[in-house]
Amino acid sequence: MISLRAYLDDWASAQGDRAALAATLNALAEGAAELAGLIAEGPLAGDLGEVVGDSRDGDGQKLLDRRADALFLERLRAAPVRAALSEEQAEPVALQPGAPLVVALDPLDGSNNIAINAPLGTIFSVLPAGEEGADPAAAFLTQGERQLAAGFVLFGPHTVLVLTVREGVQTFVLDRARGEFHLTQRDIRIPEHRREYAINSSNNRFWPLPVRAYVEECVAGREGPRGADYNTRWLGALVGEAYRILLRGGIYLYPSDTRPAYRRGRLRLLYEANPIALLVEQAGGAAIDGYHRILELVPESVHQNVPLIFGSQAKVERVAHLHAAGVPQAGQRPLFAARGLFRS
Repeated sequence: MISLRAYLDDWASAQGDRAALAATLNALAEGAAELAGLIAEGPLAGDLGEVVGDSRDGDGQKLLDRRADALFLERLRAAPVRAALSEEQAEPVALQPGAPLVVALDPLDGSNNIAINAPLGTIFSVLPAGEEGADPAAAFLTQGERQLAAGFVLFGPHTVLVLTVREGVQTFVLDRARGEFHLTQRDIRIPEHRREYAINSSNNRFWPLPVRAYVEECVAGREGPRGADYNTRWLGALVGEAYRILLRGGIYLYPSDTRPAYRRGRLRLLYEANPIALLVEQAGGAAIDGYHRILELVPESVHQNVPLIFGSQAKVERVAHLHAAGVPQAGQRPLFAARGLFRS
């Protein structure tokens, strides 16, 4: 088996300026291995789901959120990273002056799942640091297209690291006994024809019409415009949804909606949408905010929210078409009347 370290060493040897990125990715993997051990202890490590502070998403900062944040920041201090932007910090944290890279991360995705032993994860994005002496936030306020690497870790029955260094998507599984990740899959490609969609349907009364229309097409099943039955999925953790779609296909939708706190979406552009979008595109899929490609968005602030829709290319294109074309008022939807159209 090929270890992550060996994989990155081989990759870095092909180009001299890759060593810093390889070292940073190894530091993130070491942090993930340590966090996996803590998560595996569950209640034996204390009440990791205890709310210990406020959070920007309104769910409350959990004890495990705080511990995961501290753990990754400690690992990154020893890596060639100038600054780290964490969901758990109000501003970027300065690390090594003059280092060539910055890292944006969500240390613990899905923290509402802690108490019920459901999927958790870590999401990260690595960017060039830019000019020395510049405002640390400036390096993060750039298009996701400039990411050098991105990935996520899914803490489930086994711990898996999904990684891209812009040369396709690879997966690595944690050997808990040795504390290291090993390559298990190369060059993942998202299947096109899986009949699954992931969305929190309890919010349907708040959705924009194009999203409501797309979901109605799926719900209509074989009698509807898709001519096929669809299944719904919802895990409450972005990493779990992304991993399933990378392996099986389908589509994920977390749109903006009419509630004041959700009008610009709920997920964070820099450390959730951007890294997931890069992984998805590298695997042959697509990721949009409804109207625009995620990786082309220019951030206005480090914790900016965005809608996120990603998955199989044709499915995402269908949602984009509904946004671009506009959707007639209820009861006046000729696009949906002809069975057999738009079956992606």
